[in-house]
Amino acid sequence: MTRRRGARRIALEVLYESDLSGSPVQTILTRFADRKSVEFATELVQGVEAHRKELDDLIGSLSEEWAVERMPVIDRNVLRLGAYELLFDRDTPRAVVINEAIELAKEYSTEDSGRFINGVLAAIPTAKRDSQGSPDRP
Repeated sequence: MTRRRGARRIALEVLYESDLSGSPVQTILTRFADRKSVEFATELVQGVEAHRKELDDLIGSLSEEWAVERMPVIDRNVLRLGAYELLFDRDTPRAVVINEAIELAKEYSTEDSGRFINGVLAAIPTAKRDSQGSPDRP
């Protein structure tokens, strides 16, 4: 498993636990301090937390008839991670971000979740481009 894939798993676990328990992400992250992938996981978690409202608004606007707060906890956090990477991490190709999100959904949620997540994340660059008038990503 690559470091980035491991970091995404850690980030998903942290966001999931925080979403369910209400515990601060920083507190949960301390349990992963000895892992090699924790640096990128921390970056992802902090990015999602810093942009949560923007991410949730965008995800909600793209997920037909699904309010973010009504989505399964795993799915909404996979979407937050993927959306954050698509919008704010220019180092990772869009196809990689979407594929990694689908794989997380298949591993931790359901096969149907993978299709749903693919549809929402695939629309994000288009939605961002349309709202700003210029491409968000090359």
